[in-house]
Amino acid sequence: MNVDSERSRSLWMQAKFPQASPLTSNLQTEFLVIGGGIAGLSVAYELARAGREVVVVDRGSIAGGMTARTSAHLSYEIDDFYFKLIKVRGEHQAKLYLESQRAALDRIEEICAHERIDCDFARIDLFCFSPDRNGHKVLKKEYEAVMRLGFVGVAWADAPVAGGYLGCLRFPDQARFHPRRYLAGLSRAIKRYGGQSYSRTPIVSLKETAKGAIATSADGHSIAAKAIVAATNTPFVNRLVIHNKQMPYRSYVLTLEIPNGSAADALIWDTEHPYHYVRLYTEEDKTLLIVGGEDHKTGAADDAETRFKRLEAWARERFPQSGHVHDRWSGQVYEPVDYVPFIGRSPGHKSVFLVTGDSGEGLTTGVAASLILPDLIAGRRNDWGKVYSPSRKIVEPSPIVTYAEDLASASKHLTKNLLGREAKPDEIPHGKGAIISMGGQKAAAYRDERGILHLRSAACTHAGCVVQWNSFERCWDCPCHGSQFAATGDVLQGPATKSLGPIRSDD
Repeated sequence: MNVDSERSRSLWMQAKFPQASPLTSNLQTEFLVIGGGIAGLSVAYELARAGREVVVVDRGSIAGGMTARTSAHLSYEIDDFYFKLIKVRGEHQAKLYLESQRAALDRIEEICAHERIDCDFARIDLFCFSPDRNGHKVLKKEYEAVMRLGFVGVAWADAPVAGGYLGCLRFPDQARFHPRRYLAGLSRAIKRYGGQSYSRTPIVSLKETAKGAIATSADGHSIAAKAIVAATNTPFVNRLVIHNKQMPYRSYVLTLEIPNGSAADALIWDTEHPYHYVRLYTEEDKTLLIVGGEDHKTGAADDAETRFKRLEAWARERFPQSGHVHDRWSGQVYEPVDYVPFIGRSPGHKSVFLVTGDSGEGLTTGVAASLILPDLIAGRRNDWGKVYSPSRKIVEPSPIVTYAEDLASASKHLTKNLLGREAKPDEIPHGKGAIISMGGQKAAAYRDERGILHLRSAACTHAGCVVQWNSFERCWDCPCHGSQFAATGDVLQGPATKSLGPIRSDD
């Protein structure tokens, strides 16, 4: 299982995808990629196209994870803004980051052409507008920053939205696509180049050897490889090293039908906190406005319906031609403490590499990983790799203060969860979950539609934090490091690799 088992279905999940089977025997390969999203398949594609032997495995369906739950913006402008990145990493590293993200977008376009992937790819402009004076100050700082970095063509422009605003920047040459159709094309290409893919094959442990590393699946099958890439949205290979440098956030997306040609085919962001993001998708004679935002720390809230109402109201105010709501879904992103994702050798390992910390640019970050990791695995120099190094030191205090506040918020949530009033088993309605106490233990209690009560330990099997019920997706979310579990306790997403445990007997 992975997050395609959550209740909501994204617009992209409606597209067909090549099927893969579970692994049923031991394997030996040159390279193993764990994770079938854009990061994993992009890395596997580059390795396979170079003639290397590669195997891809995913705990659920290939392309069924968080890549299928994005709003599919392709941008080398960043949602945290370059002026902040310059402050914490310096101008030189910010330039390298911009260069790598731009190269990633270019690589997607190249692959679409070379592999003849029909995924609605198009170059479009990004507009970032400010609804207030504080946001206008942000835009001024960002304009000065991107001019210093050599971001070509950025200029002040009119925002393609209704209502008042104070300033708007236009970033040319960005893009959009259909992410699942793109991954379908990658998957077919990997197979043509000799690569193998296996779905429903969760990896639960890794062990390094003198010849590389061995991964073991939940069914006990082993895969021996010279090098392993963990591209699982967040890594399970390090218990806390990377997880203490990034925080999980839940984001919400809805689509509304609008008349064809009534809105600009562009990426549109605002400077609110959390910010809103918009793009179009047209299929046959129907155009959908894709609107996202209302982010919150994972596990810190369970009010999706309220957030969707606010998101819809925001969209209708700025796009009054909007019709009825067509789709609603949510996804999870990881915000790195210093604004830069982690791509490179896993700390403490020799032959294990990872990519995580997607922030709002997970699609381009995943492709950037495919332009970095093959070099690092082969021992070749890659200047971009230094910027993304998972072993880098975090030295700038300002983002760490924000990060500490997020941790404190998580701790406060956990304290409330532990000490506040809890539900009683007979109070839990059908299709709902709640944390209850049983014999001095915290239990994750879920009553299914038949009325059967399912009880599991509420302690996340990664680091022991108390999970939180997610009413919208009908799953359990860990507020500390973002693990997700099905209503009945099975793992949907790591870093946890084990299902929620049983309730201990009083005997």
